[in-house]
Amino acid sequence: MSSPQREGFSAPSSLSHAAHGQITSKTLGIKYNCAQCGSSFQLSRSDAIRCKECGHRVLYKARTRRMVQFEAR
Repeated sequence: MSSPQREGFSAPSSLSHAAHGQITSKTLGIKYNCAQCGSSFQLSRSDAIRCKECGHRVLYKARTRRMVQFEAR
């Protein structure tokens, strides 16, 4: 166990700078969609849970574009 890196592991090259410790302001928000007007925007932790366009408070979290696969038992 003298090597700090596990065997067979290599970091994916498609990761952004945030994975390497360089966090930008774009990566801090999570995408949401407004239930009333349908606009899409990002909210960070400190933002109020409210649409930036119409002020409506019902928001839906945007779906991920990443492939998700589950194993069957």
